[in-house]
Amino acid sequence: MRLFFGVCLLCFLTPGGMNAASPFPETFIPFEYSEGLLWVQLHVPQSARPLNFLFDTGASVSVVNSSTAKALGLGTGRKIAVQGVDTETTGHWPARMTASAGNIPLPAQYLALDLNRLAHSCGRPLDGLLGADFVRGRRIEIDFVSRQIRFLDEVSISKSDTVIPLERCRDCFCINIGVNGRQRQLVRLDTGCATALQWVTSNPVTCVKSEKPAIGLVSLTIPQAETEVSLGDRHFDRVPTGIHRRPIFAGEAGLFGNGLLARFKTVTIDAKANRLILGQLQAVN
Repeated sequence: MRLFFGVCLLCFLTPGGMNAASPFPETFIPFEYSEGLLWVQLHVPQSARPLNFLFDTGASVSVVNSSTAKALGLGTGRKIAVQGVDTETTGHWPARMTASAGNIPLPAQYLALDLNRLAHSCGRPLDGLLGADFVRGRRIEIDFVSRQIRFLDEVSISKSDTVIPLERCRDCFCINIGVNGRQRQLVRLDTGCATALQWVTSNPVTCVKSEKPAIGLVSLTIPQAETEVSLGDRHFDRVPTGIHRRPIFAGEAGLFGNGLLARFKTVTIDAKANRLILGQLQAVN
């Protein structure tokens, strides 16, 4: 199963923006890396079982599944429009929830949204998403070797690391990449995208239609191609790429997902210094 979703769920405005949580201690959250997705377990006072969340930097805010919110007895706020993949739906903002992962406090406000279609495609319960609001103003290192999300006070950069500027895109994070030797384009950094790259291009590309649907808030079949991708001083050949004729988000040329991020041992999102730091490449099996 290779799914493309998560990031394309959330794009909406809230009065006065988001309230930042207090800084995290220098510690970590364990995650499970399965089918290209980062799963973390949350704990809430209302539930004896841990909640299953995806770490999704492509979502502008964190989300709780509407059915989970109802089961937990959470109050939800007003109805708002939510942008999806070639569709719009509605959610409720805010749903207030006290949650933690280990001893790490998590955002207090969530978008309540029906994620049951997404959960079905995952093959396991999906209670919500930890979005970009979980990252903003912090330094977070994703260690794909030890399967830990670490919270850093300082970032050490070695000569072998690749440092790329981060830009803000609708309360998410974007980077510039080159595809097929073309001028660099802005794509969203999306740990909620299980594939390597979803690319928006108006130029004809030789591609093969996917035999498997890609899932957003609706079922889609996305044409596939192999591309060459330049990322800072790194170059990747034959990158599996979903091809889109229309922008997923205005002003952005696609989604940069875990299919490429997980090739590195560590990926550090330094939202304080607005930079992405890519560590050593992992050995290819």
